[in-house]
Amino acid sequence: MSAPASAASGRPVEIPRPAPAAAFAWRPVLLIAGVLGVLLLALSARYGYHRDELYFRVAGRHLDWGYPDQPPVMPLLARAITAAFGDSLVALRVPSALFTAAGVVVAGLTAREMDGGRRAQLLTAGAYAVCPFAVAAGHLFSTATLDLLLSTTIVWLAVRWVRTRDQRLLLAVGAVAALALNVKYLAGFLLVALVAGLLVSGPREFLRRPMLAAGALIAAAAAVPGLLWQADHGWPQLDMADAIAGNADFGGRPGFIPFQILLTGIFPSWLWIYGLWRTYRSDDLRTFRFVGHAYVLLTVLFLITAGKPYYVAGLWAALWAAGAVEIERNGAPRGFGWLASVPVYAITAVTTVLLTLPVYPVKQLAATPQPAVNGDSAETVGWPRFAAQVARAYASLPPDERSKATIVVSNYGEAGALDRYGPDLGLPRAYSGHNGYWYFGRPADTGGPTIVVGPETLAGASYLGQFWSDVRPVGEIDNGVDLDNQEQGKPIWICRGQRAPWPELWPRLKTLS
Repeated sequence: MSAPASAASGRPVEIPRPAPAAAFAWRPVLLIAGVLGVLLLALSARYGYHRDELYFRVAGRHLDWGYPDQPPVMPLLARAITAAFGDSLVALRVPSALFTAAGVVVAGLTAREMDGGRRAQLLTAGAYAVCPFAVAAGHLFSTATLDLLLSTTIVWLAVRWVRTRDQRLLLAVGAVAALALNVKYLAGFLLVALVAGLLVSGPREFLRRPMLAAGALIAAAAAVPGLLWQADHGWPQLDMADAIAGNADFGGRPGFIPFQILLTGIFPSWLWIYGLWRTYRSDDLRTFRFVGHAYVLLTVLFLITAGKPYYVAGLWAALWAAGAVEIERNGAPRGFGWLASVPVYAITAVTTVLLTLPVYPVKQLAATPQPAVNGDSAETVGWPRFAAQVARAYASLPPDERSKATIVVSNYGEAGALDRYGPDLGLPRAYSGHNGYWYFGRPADTGGPTIVVGPETLAGASYLGQFWSDVRPVGEIDNGVDLDNQEQGKPIWICRGQRAPWPELWPRLKTLS
């Protein structure tokens, strides 16, 4: 590789080639990834759909350039899967298992690009494989699953560029970012943080590389349709961000760091914390200090905006890699070496499985700590029973009312469940004002009653009385396993005497959360 001629002598100046990276430990890394992937596939049919999966099924039939709560890729992928394989829960979850297994490999490659040898690569790949957040996300078809892989890949490509200065990698970053921005707009914050980190600590020469402009153009062009959709619909994604911040999930701002420790695993978390520290203290990792800067910048940003702790998850693999490389070169800090041992990884793996994956009999799930640790597990239980209970209320109507009845439910999960199971029970289409479901259409003015699921009993009659003159509870949702999830205990109402036509009522039922 040679540079342009020297200004002083006119002779070409040789630019030293980057030192070759260590050999990649393909077999053990692929073994770790394969074991995780097989485990996720083996458990993919357990329990049932998650509410987000039910939502994606329906959103895939309403394809658009954007939605109030997400860009278009996940609904598009859900449509492709259901078109090819039908309503198969296993088929829907196969991509997530593959994405998570691929993330293990990318994590190991990141350690390699930081000049990590076999041990560093295995420590990094193992930390990713036992990470509770990665494993839990890998069980479900969700935006977080693909976002984690793409974000981790972007960071790996940035780290590789810093080592090799191969400008084709800048184009690759743009291509991956183009997809990532259509999975979650949060990828934009990661890109800005990486650029800021490089500007602070270098190398800054990426600014002079033509491929940077090409990569940025690809990413920007891919984001334009979604941004135009957002602008045309009043930027609902910003309202979503406010709603998420207001929910104070994961303990809100005080829980931002503590929950990262839980999401990455109590024992493996020390490795990324150590890696973050060493990016600032170790001369060997000085070249990759931009990763530490990016993490600090995103942490400050999401603390200010009350973001969720997993919004920085794309940087975890690089921080694990930094810690693992330091351990491989210089040994673990005194008293911490045992944390990098096989038994600790094995214990963490078992604990992660017990707390995140559907390994318990469903009737015993409520008696385990899993629902408290991984609330998503509780959201995969009871949907067929939910649909049957709504069908019972529908069947209780006189025949003349039943033919004109409409169904309105509290959230997109409930509407998605009725879309999946309702036709076999003779139910009409269900509607919801929640998130993207509001855009999928409103009920027709049939003059008949409306079956409503939720809100809660004490406030429900008063709230629903704004829309109907006759509001009566006729049942209550029971998932049959005494599991406390969003639907458990919700009342089912039959509402008559609609006070205004649906075009007037529908805007008032629009909700974001």
